[in-house]
Amino acid sequence: MNMNLAMPMEKPAIKPTPVLATLLIGVFIGLFNQTALNMAFTNVMSDFHIRTSDVQWLTTGYMLVLGILVPISGIIIQWFTTRTIFISSLLLSIVGALFAGLSSNFEMLLIARIVQAMGVGLLMPLMTNVILVLYPPQKRGTVMGLMVLVMMVAPAIGPTLSGLIIDSLGWHGIFWICLPLLAFSFIFGLIYMQNVSKLTKPKVDVLSIVLSSIGFGGIVYGFSSAGKGVGAWGQPNVILPLVVGMVSLIVFSLRQFKLAQPMLNLRVFQSPMFTLGVVINFLCMLLNLSLSILMPMYLKGGLLLTAFAAGLVLLPGGILNGLTSLITGRLFDRYGPKYLVIPGFLIAIITTFLFSGISSTTSVIMIVVLHSCTFIGIALIMMPAQTNGLNQLKREYYPDGSAVMGTLQQVAGAIGVAIAISNLASGQAHFMETATDPSNPAILAEALSAGVQNAFLFVFVIAVIGFVSSLFIKRIRV
Repeated sequence: MNMNLAMPMEKPAIKPTPVLATLLIGVFIGLFNQTALNMAFTNVMSDFHIRTSDVQWLTTGYMLVLGILVPISGIIIQWFTTRTIFISSLLLSIVGALFAGLSSNFEMLLIARIVQAMGVGLLMPLMTNVILVLYPPQKRGTVMGLMVLVMMVAPAIGPTLSGLIIDSLGWHGIFWICLPLLAFSFIFGLIYMQNVSKLTKPKVDVLSIVLSSIGFGGIVYGFSSAGKGVGAWGQPNVILPLVVGMVSLIVFSLRQFKLAQPMLNLRVFQSPMFTLGVVINFLCMLLNLSLSILMPMYLKGGLLLTAFAAGLVLLPGGILNGLTSLITGRLFDRYGPKYLVIPGFLIAIITTFLFSGISSTTSVIMIVVLHSCTFIGIALIMMPAQTNGLNQLKREYYPDGSAVMGTLQQVAGAIGVAIAISNLASGQAHFMETATDPSNPAILAEALSAGVQNAFLFVFVIAVIGFVSSLFIKRIRV
């Protein structure tokens, strides 16, 4: 008898580089697709004859899906193979892009965006988990830096390229250009993606999923609704979702500690550096998303730049953020987070303070410098704090840690946008109270600039709080 036939076949060795490349390509295209449409909102409003409050659902709906899906990604990763999740996410992205390109009404476009969000919501937590599984702690900084490079460059070039695409092909062209890129990513994944995660298939607690969906979904929806203006905070469509969401999250959290196999293991917060990493990441996302929503509004409404010109002004900051992330990753592996995160917040404190003094006459060069320096600071903060925190977790907690980080980033995004817009509207209204000619375009530009100044005071306070928090960070040696 041939003994070789009785021996079990060995699993093929996992090749980290092709697996990571496959995920990075998919995430890059997904994030580009997400941000490219933002520049086309006015075109969509004109074509479908809808209001600003309606078109905002293209962003609100997207964030809402991510807020619901990312928390349960931890259990999805433990139930389904890496290849299955990747293929599903790419198929959802392709279907979403196809229907968005064919959309003849706003409802169809909104549904397509929700389908796209489901694809991105599966892919991003999967990438973080794969990095944690495949790469040892001493190499994660460099790899995480590469991930941040992709995650920042895609949104950075999105507005600039979308301006060119919209002018030549219309806003539908954004999706038609993304489709062949998504198809390439799908085929590349079929060839190179390997199963990485170990399937444990824990018991699924349906009530936890319901509570999580209502909780995180309610908070994201409430804050997104509040972002429509300063007067929105007292409206029932803001207060009710926030209250229901917070109560649901409290019940959800208590239930997780009672379950033998929780949907989201909140014991990850027993690790001090993970908890601090979550706090710092939350504050950094508040800063990042506030800046991302304020700058296009200021450039187009305060400096009266075109959409394409505004995209060009923001492009250097996004590219420098990505390149800095690569360097930061190597420095983190060598020196740890302290000498990166603290200087990062110091840079953010200085630049956000200077941003609070900008006006309708501030030079474009000054804005490019301040924006670029701020995003360099963000690159010094986000990846080191996140990676250092995740390094403290046990291997079995990786999916839960990734889900917690990803979820709170979505919540931070909703909160940052809401408070930034509210502060902007408040400062704008206060300026217009003393305006002699409210219909004068120059006065309107000055009013918006005053609103941006007011909003950046909030961002400055966030940077100060983040700096104080960063003083307690310590390197985790594994």
